[in-house]
Amino acid sequence: MVSEKNTIRRLSELPILFRKPDAEKVAPHTAAFLSRALQKGLVHRLSRGNYINSLLKGFPAIEEVACFLKPPAYISCEWALNRHGIIIQAPSVCTVVTLSGSVGRAKDVEYQGVTLEFSKIAPALFFGFVRHETFWIAGAEKALLDTLYLHKTIPASDEMETDLLDSETLWRMAEKYPASVSRRLSEILTYSSTY
Repeated sequence: MVSEKNTIRRLSELPILFRKPDAEKVAPHTAAFLSRALQKGLVHRLSRGNYINSLLKGFPAIEEVACFLKPPAYISCEWALNRHGIIIQAPSVCTVVTLSGSVGRAKDVEYQGVTLEFSKIAPALFFGFVRHETFWIAGAEKALLDTLYLHKTIPASDEMETDLLDSETLWRMAEKYPASVSRRLSEILTYSSTY
């Protein structure tokens, strides 16, 4: 009973999302503390060394978890396009754009039925995102360009709400990307304007 009270007291000192070094500051025997908390369902492990303080704080939003795992990072591609109302299809993959080199399918994380996919981008292309509540997200124009750059195509591009995009911002940002992105963008915008 005393150890459970100590565990809960220590958990109350940790944020909703925390790393093992954060736990080391409040629990002298960190491995035992985390093992006990996991067994009792007081915390949930996201990936190696990353945890959710679920007992006291609940479960954070998908986007918040995604940006926490590989900072600096922002939400982009189809997930951001859907949030901005540009595409209506709800994606099952949340693309996280990061400067971290630790990316690839082996680094994907499953959280609340969604795959968190991490994509590295060059520092020169790490722009065009804003803070939204507890996470960073690409603006609609940046999300479209990131999708064309990282995924080469947009699913159901014929159903995109391109009238919601600021074309001046879109083309100004596109200048920073390789020419292939501008060509793909031109094709999509030409196609959507004819239908």
